Formats: sequence, structure tokens, C-alpha cells
Amino acid sequence: MSHPDHEIDSNPTNNPHFESVLSQALASPSRRMVLRGGLGLAGLAVLPGCATLMGASGGQMASALGFPSLDKSLLDDVVLPPGYRYTVLHATGDSLDPKLPAYSNTGAEADDWSRRIGDHHDALDIYFIDAQGRYTETDTGRAVLVVNHESSADAHLMHPQGQTSNGVSGKKFTQFGDWDLGARPELEVLKEINHHGVSVVEVVRGPQGWTMKADSPLNRRVTAQTPARIAGPRAHIDEIRAQMVTRWETSGSMARGTLNNCGHGKTPWGTYLACEENWAFYFQVAGGAAIAAKETTARRRYGVASAPPAAGQTRAISQGWHTVSTTDDRFARWNVAAVGANAERDFRNEANTFGYNVEIDPLSPSSNPVKRVSMGRMAHEGAVCSLPKAGQPLAFYMGCDARNEYIYKFVSTALWDPKDIGGGISVGDKYLNEGRLYAARFDADGRGQWIELTIKDPRIANYAAFKFENQGEIYTQTRIAADAVGATKMDRPEWAAVNPKNGEVYVTLTNNSAANRTPGRVDAANPRAYMDVDGKKGAGNPNGHIIRFREDADTATATAFRWDIFLFGAEEDAGDANLSGLSAKNSFSSPDGLWFSPTTGICWIQTDDGAMTDETHCMMLAALPGQVGDGSKVTAKNRMLVNGVEQTGTQETFVGATLGDARLRRFLIGPKGSEITGVTEAPGGRALFVNIQHPGEESKSVTDLQSQWPGNKGYGRPGRPRSATIVITRSDGGVIGV
Repeated sequence: MSHPDHEIDSNPTNNPHFESVLSQALASPSRRMVLRGGLGLAGLAVLPGCATLMGASGGQMASALGFPSLDKSLLDDVVLPPGYRYTVLHATGDSLDPKLPAYSNTGAEADDWSRRIGDHHDALDIYFIDAQGRYTETDTGRAVLVVNHESSADAHLMHPQGQTSNGVSGKKFTQFGDWDLGARPELEVLKEINHHGVSVVEVVRGPQGWTMKADSPLNRRVTAQTPARIAGPRAHIDEIRAQMVTRWETSGSMARGTLNNCGHGKTPWGTYLACEENWAFYFQVAGGAAIAAKETTARRRYGVASAPPAAGQTRAISQGWHTVSTTDDRFARWNVAAVGANAERDFRNEANTFGYNVEIDPLSPSSNPVKRVSMGRMAHEGAVCSLPKAGQPLAFYMGCDARNEYIYKFVSTALWDPKDIGGGISVGDKYLNEGRLYAARFDADGRGQWIELTIKDPRIANYAAFKFENQGEIYTQTRIAADAVGATKMDRPEWAAVNPKNGEVYVTLTNNSAANRTPGRVDAANPRAYMDVDGKKGAGNPNGHIIRFREDADTATATAFRWDIFLFGAEEDAGDANLSGLSAKNSFSSPDGLWFSPTTGICWIQTDDGAMTDETHCMMLAALPGQVGDGSKVTAKNRMLVNGVEQTGTQETFVGATLGDARLRRFLIGPKGSEITGVTEAPGGRALFVNIQHPGEESKSVTDLQSQWPGNKGYGRPGRPRSATIVITRSDGGVIGV
């Protein structure tokens, strides 16, 4: 997940947007009861602290929230309700090797970062260990915590004076590159390569709560250089590997590393899926022959460079990692130019090895990660599993995080067998190699369809924009296959989560821009076009929303579903744009991270916002969900300036009932510049693990800092800001949130 202003729309198709099909649906009065969305307040208890419904992990599903909602905050700290506290578990740069010195927080490290905690903490999950060292779903007080590390936006803080190019230091390259075309020093680049990926650390619960075991043999880094196996369906694995051939691995059976791991998935058998999101922007074309037309089409659809920077251009999208050496494969691999006689002589296919769900066995530090190509290639933002049912297939729901991209589903061929719990990567081969891959179409009648992406579909086989040769290309060019079948464009599909009470699937759609939202370009799904009341974000619809759907017959194999809108973000003084009736106590913008507690049933919503950060930093809220089909009808009155001329209009839509304070509350607010992302709990819900990503993201230099958290609160050496994992507990030891 990344700041909304950085997202690039690389979808040129005219496939329908989510909003246009919903607008058609709302024109049909007979469907309005199906389409109503919201939190389902009517008839539910609202007594503070009341918890009445049994949770999936043996706890109780909350029927009301048991903490006071936070006021907005601009403090450079993590703010929690009274009676709650946090501790920092680990932060960027912490050592996983007793031989390494403690993190200097000055960029002075002489090591290559391969044995330090990565940067930009994102998704995370916990895996408990039994007395025999095996995975268990029971809280034993000993576990490994797995954390994704997303981007390079703060790489300048890992070097003494900032990033260096052409011998000049003090530079700051953006998350998506903006490199100034100069050559870069080796150690800086190695640090940046290795602070990506995943950190696996052992954690133990003691008298002082949860702490990291720094010398555990289970501690591990999976970086952008770690060897990973390429896996896919038996019938098409040769087709897949033919697209992965490089100078480093001429068979295409192995790849190196994982990049920009954002959302994640936890498999029922106890492994971790690290999802590769904005991986496309690390590659550059330096010299070589012209890229073939078909490959150029594919690269452009994913945002991968297909030509060198233009003559006279002084900056380009990249981190410049390829500039260190043309002969050392650690660096040459980032140049995807056709500089050799064929693909076995260069790295023209290197970008094809990224964009997948990467399976990691947290309790097997010697095992190789596996790239699960059958689940498709995209800007993966999560891979959340359906509620497992013995004897039935498993479904994994996935978003592609960019404007106008799609929602996908992978359904396993194998039927779930609980005896596979703890089986590791070999079980992943059973469930994640063979299956069916679908893209979602949201129809005008409030129904939805899962469209299988198969070469047997003539729309794919005969697609004029890209000639698919075989099924293997569908797995690696998944976005294009979804274009071909007319999947519905969505507004940046981010995290998905499954409600443990009823199996409904929720997906965050973060926002859209003023260019796409005016009073003349609204509809029922995106009804708001307004001037931001304080001028922070200008005009449009910057606050995002959350959708949800329920599979027909509640089965993973369903090819149809019902859907509605769950919740709209807004500032409380946004007038008609505040369609969910949010107050100063629960207003929010740009929903991103999303997770349900199996103990309490609370839906935790995390934000990655730029629209209301003048009033409050990014946050995490607790919501009590209803179900698909609840809510009410409203009419939005829109007013904004478009090219200097005021436009007005109205739009009918459906939204949940006014939430009030009892069922949607602001629980956490982060430090300056941070994004709140990633959440899980110890079973029983008495400890919540949360990631604080990129505090001080808008720091201009290593001396002009926006934030100094967590050093300003006593963790590690003070000075530069650091991403971190925190542990939240109640002072009385109770269950979080109720």
C-alpha cells in the first residue's frame, strides 16, 4: 500500500468502472433492497462494553465497542484510548545478528542490511510454536512474527547524508524512483535492496509482555536477493518458466528476491503469503536493442520501463540500482534492456519474475520461498483466504492496487484437509499450484460474476490488444487477460478481509481524484463531488470507501455473488459528501489496511491518507459490521469548481445508517507522516500487533525531519524516524476493543 498520490493508472481499456454498473443497478427499484449497505445498526445493542456473540477463536463477538473514541491528533506519537498502552517490538535497522552493532540511526552501518530488520513495515502475522517446534494455532507464548517491508521512499534516511548519485550525496529519490540518472555507490544500493522483503523474528511473551528474541535461529530475512522457486500448474509450468529465463537462471525455475511486499495472506496450513505490490518501478532500460512490440505492450500495462530515458531527460522512474555494475548480476538484473543475443544473456525477463504472491514457511528458515504464479501477476494487495471448510476448495481473494484495476479470486483444485495444518511449503504446492483464477465483474443488478481467466475463453484467445499464446501467459499477464474479459475497473483495490461471522468479503477502495469526480461525473457508487472544506486536497472524492460481497450459497467455488457498499470515508464537516454520517469522533479518509479479529469480530480499518492530515494523522478505527444488504437511501447534493466554473448536481445512492459513536470509533492515531498498516493479535485478543509505516515520510533531508518517532519516545537512538512494529495491550489485561 502506498500514498494515494503516487498511484499510476496504467489501464487503458474502456472496461466499465464499478461506479457505472452500480448506477445502473440503482435505477432498478427492485434491486434497491439488495444494494443497501452499511454497518447494520438497527436492532443491535449499543451498550458500551457489551460482548455477546461467540467468536471464531472461542472469544466473544462484540456487540458494542468498549473504549472512548479518540479526538484527532497531530502529536508525534502513537495515541491510544485511556487504559491502553504500546511498546515497540522492533524497528527499522534493528539487528538480527548478535555480531552486528546496534542500529546507529545515522546511516553509518557498514554492513549490507541483510541481517537487519527491513524498512517500511507493512502487513504482518503471527505463527505460534508448540513444544516440538511445529506450527500451532494455540497461543503458547512463543511465536514468530512475520512482517512485510514495502518501499524505498525513506531510503535517504539509511545513508549518512542521503542518497548519492554521480558522487553527489544528499538526494532523496521518491518511492517510484525519480532517480537523477547518475551512477550510484555499491553499499548504498545493497542496503536499499536488502531493506526490502520480509522479516521473520521469534517473539516470546514474558513478564514485560512480548519481546523479540534477537539471537533465535528462526530469525530470518527474505530480501530482494533471496532465491525463490517458480511454481505453477503442472500442465503450464514450462510455458511459465519460458518467460522467466535470465542470465542468472537460464531454466526459469528460480528467481531472486521479493519487492514491495504490502498486504499479505495467512494460509490455513500455517504459511505466509507476502504479496508483491509496486514492484514495477525498480527497473530501467539502459541501452540494448528495441523491445518487441508485444513485450512493450505487456510492460506498459504493468508500468515497467520499455525504453531508455529520452534524450535530454535528467530524471527517470527507477532507484538507479542497475548503475553500480553491468557485470555483477546483483545490479545488472535491474536493467531490463535487451543487451544480449537472447534472454539467456541478459535480464530482459527479470521484471516477469515479480508481481506474485510469495509463500514463506515461517518455521523453516532453510526453506526457499515460492512464487505462486497460478494466483496471477499484478500489483498484489493481499491474498485473504475464505473460511476453510473440510472437503471443500479454498478461495483466496486478491486486489490489484492501482487506479482502475481489478479484484481477483483463486480457487484451489484440492479440497481442504485439516490434517495439512503445519505441513509447510509442500502443502502450498498442493493447494496453490492447481486451481482456477477469476476476475470480478460487478453487474448492474447488484449481482456480480467471477469470470475465469482461461485461454479457452475466445475473448482472451482472440484479444486484439495482446496475442495470448498459451495459458502460461495468462498467469504472467493477468491484468491484460482481465481487460480482455471485461472485468470491472475498481478504484485502487487494496486490502481484503473475511468476516469470521458470516464469510463475507470486504475490500478497501482507497480514493479517486478530482479529474475523475465532478458533479457531472458521479453515480450511485461514487456519488460525491465536492470542494474539500479546508482546502487540503482540493476537489473530487478523495476519501474512499469499502465494498463487500457474499458468495452465492457461501461457497468458495461460487461464480456469482451479491455486493453492496459498506462504508464511505469523509471529514465530518464535508456536508453531503459525508454519506455515512461520520462525526468528529470517527471521521476518516482513505481506508487501506483491513482485518477482522477472530476473537471479537471487530473490523479494524487502517488509513493511508493525504486528504485530512492537516487535521489528524493516519489512524486505525474499530467497526462492528453488519451484512450485505443492510442500509438506507440518501441523496447527495454536490457542488464544486470545475475549471473555474461552479458545477452542482444530485445523486441518489445507498449507504449504511448513521453510525454514531457506539459502533465505529477511532482507536489509534499515528505519529507525523506515518501510515497505519498491518494488524494481527495473539489468540484471545489481549495483545494487538500493529505496524507504523514511514513516520516522517515528508522529511526533506536527514537534518530536516518531519518526525523523530520512535526515538523521541525512548526507543533506540534518537534522531531520524523509523518504521516499527508495536504491541498494544490493556492495562488491566483485558481483550482489546471491547
